[in-house]
Amino acid sequence: MSPDTHIPTSARRAAMVRRLETDSGLADPRLREAFLSVRREVLLPHAYVRVSGPGADPIDWRLLDGSHPDDREEWLELIHSDESILLQRDGERLDTLVRGPVTGGNMTSMSTYGPATVEALQAMRLEPGQTYLELGPGPGVSLALAAAVTGPGLAAGVERDGHMAAFAQHNLDRLGLGTAVIQGDALEGHPADGMFDRIHSGIGVPCVPPAWVEQLAPGGRLLTTLATRTPSWPGQLLVTRTKTGRLQAVLTGRPRGYRPMLGYRWLNAIGHRARIKEDPGTSRPTRLAPPPDDAYGFWLAAAYLVSGVVRDFQAETMTLVAPEDDSWVVAGPGDGTVRVHGPRDVWAELEDVHARWERAGRPDRYVVDLAELAGPQVVTSGAWTPELAWTLPPLAAVPRQAP
Repeated sequence: MSPDTHIPTSARRAAMVRRLETDSGLADPRLREAFLSVRREVLLPHAYVRVSGPGADPIDWRLLDGSHPDDREEWLELIHSDESILLQRDGERLDTLVRGPVTGGNMTSMSTYGPATVEALQAMRLEPGQTYLELGPGPGVSLALAAAVTGPGLAAGVERDGHMAAFAQHNLDRLGLGTAVIQGDALEGHPADGMFDRIHSGIGVPCVPPAWVEQLAPGGRLLTTLATRTPSWPGQLLVTRTKTGRLQAVLTGRPRGYRPMLGYRWLNAIGHRARIKEDPGTSRPTRLAPPPDDAYGFWLAAAYLVSGVVRDFQAETMTLVAPEDDSWVVAGPGDGTVRVHGPRDVWAELEDVHARWERAGRPDRYVVDLAELAGPQVVTSGAWTPELAWTLPPLAAVPRQAP
């Protein structure tokens, strides 16, 4: 057994906090203390590790059991890393898992990537005495951290999966934080219809569920990922309600976001890789150089206005695929050309959106109109600019998980 196994978990948490301070901007002193005090080993007693390489189907996994001496060091290192911890396949029961190899299944619950947790909870501006609602808390890591700041009995979660709700509640009870996880449809908010000072969604949604906004108290803040059909360009939505009750909603492009709600299907470029390699397409000139990855405001607009397109980040040069239209574009290596294939000229659509983005002033954030929750939620680049505007897809368009 490695001597590192005997490092106290408190020392591991301290090392994790130092890393989050340096690399991820952890600065809130209350949140820092929460990271130091919340015992992750209680909330994350096991973890799946992927064994298969990219594109494998079915996927091979290995389940680490934190109570087993042969797994303990790897498990402790993993749960105190910045990685997302994979916990549940296909909604399985969590009290009968067996360590070791397993094949197949899709992950249905996991903890949040560490830096994203820091970013989200700091954006919440948590303070003692606030009421806090976590929608889709999974194993409850973010919920526990928030509860450690707000105080006992003030933080609650709504989790759709009954097995995960029971698992999280059992572990949270061991931490003594006075936090309740209720099984229910997170899209409908808290079933008791209370008002909350802070609402955080751990699931991506195509638009804002009305119940979430209705349960946001005056002076409150609501944070969620707006999911599009592509995982390439997520958006983060921050909704605030003023003391007088007026809503303000700002959508910002981000390098990462939360996974979408169950039943939501992302587009995938993997099935086209071999064909693209064999035939990248017909070369044509372009004045648009591949936009930089950190032009988040542009890529967010492209996610909506160049619909049905996903980027293959593993390709050597920028490659965008419209899998349902059997179309793709491969950007040239800085020589003023692109190669296009299929009935859609995806690059021409991108050129058009980029020109509109330029005319709109290269915005990196957008305003979402939530004045009529029952009506369409319209996104604009601030003051009304026809150059760059779109309507969010309705929530009803997303398949809902069966009870």
